[in-house]
Amino acid sequence: MISVALTGNVAAGKSVVAAAWAELGVPVVSADDLARRAVEPGTTGLARVLEAFGDGVRSADGSLDRRALGERVFGDDAARRRLEEILHPEIWAMRAAWLEERRADGESVAVAEIPLLFETGREGDFDVIVLVDAPAPVRLRRLVERRGLTEDQARRVMAAQMDPGLKLARAHHVLANAGTEAELESAAVVLLSELRARAGAMPVSLVLDLHLHTAGSWDCLSDPRAVLERALALGFHRIAITDHNQLDVALGMAGEFPDRIIPGEEVKTAEGIDVIGLYLTERIPKGTPARETIERVREQGGIPYLPHPYAAGKGGGGKYAEELAALVDVVEVFNARLHPGRLNAPAEELASRRGRLRSAGSDAHTLGELGGARITVPAHPNRPGALLRALAHGQVEGRTASNLVHLASTWAKVRRRLPGWRR
Repeated sequence: MISVALTGNVAAGKSVVAAAWAELGVPVVSADDLARRAVEPGTTGLARVLEAFGDGVRSADGSLDRRALGERVFGDDAARRRLEEILHPEIWAMRAAWLEERRADGESVAVAEIPLLFETGREGDFDVIVLVDAPAPVRLRRLVERRGLTEDQARRVMAAQMDPGLKLARAHHVLANAGTEAELESAAVVLLSELRARAGAMPVSLVLDLHLHTAGSWDCLSDPRAVLERALALGFHRIAITDHNQLDVALGMAGEFPDRIIPGEEVKTAEGIDVIGLYLTERIPKGTPARETIERVREQGGIPYLPHPYAAGKGGGGKYAEELAALVDVVEVFNARLHPGRLNAPAEELASRRGRLRSAGSDAHTLGELGGARITVPAHPNRPGALLRALAHGQVEGRTASNLVHLASTWAKVRRRLPGWRR
């Protein structure tokens, strides 16, 4: 396991990075969390704080009055040092125990958010140090605008920490945060992929197909295991099984191959168009209105996904594209089965205009169609929130399949009506 210390001066953006990594499945513990635990009722830490600072920092229920304690030590260097002498050993012991628990859990990367890492001289306790850095004027503005401090208070808080310039050379990685939160998150996702690859947990990137079919669909004869085997042979790491109006095959495969399969369903809505739900646990009936379908996907904690929005028939020829793009998380900007292929172009423009995540699907109904579309994203655990973050950094590739692939779907429909058919 790689232990990572995430540090940076106040208002640099550590919490943004920590939240992004936690969403991608990384265990993260913050110094604030541990500090709260260290002074919970009944702890040695609370008893020692009350002994040092008196009953004036005790709440009516016996717990620590954190605001009163903060007022007591703010601007009083001696009081602050006394508090640190009491709490820092407790916090470091709890952090070490937490890291060992994560190691025992088999985690590949574990992160401790520690604002005062260098100030306490404990950087040697970690394998990797990541510093989040922002210019002083930016941090000052954030403290005033977001935390309600006066400019004088903000400057005093900043002055109490080590000069960030001295930390730059001592960190293994620096995440600059002079721009937007989205830019910082993007850099954090890329760095996490590198750390996971270093730990041997997963490759730096994953190749996905988020829209394909198996024999669970009425117009497909492909054995689901054969589909997965073929996809893996073609270099895919994970696929979404999105059978028409059915979920049983996808759920069964996800149960057997939890890191390889995203269970989904392509629902034929009341409007006669298709809406996909990813990470579903319950089937959504055919004929459900599109808006309600999207709501049901969200109720299950899934991802609503708009496939081939400009396809004739199944996409409504674009009639519902604008309305539904505003409601879903993901727009399919390349579908390998869409004819003519130029109908993918308006989907790309739609996703860009609406600020929606982009995806690609082969829409394969035969084994030979697999590989027709792919999206390459940073490595992440197989969970909805992690996929959404990863898609923000995805690269779409694809080629339009031959028109002849539709003959295979027609044959599948005929074959199912013939004697002896068994799925």
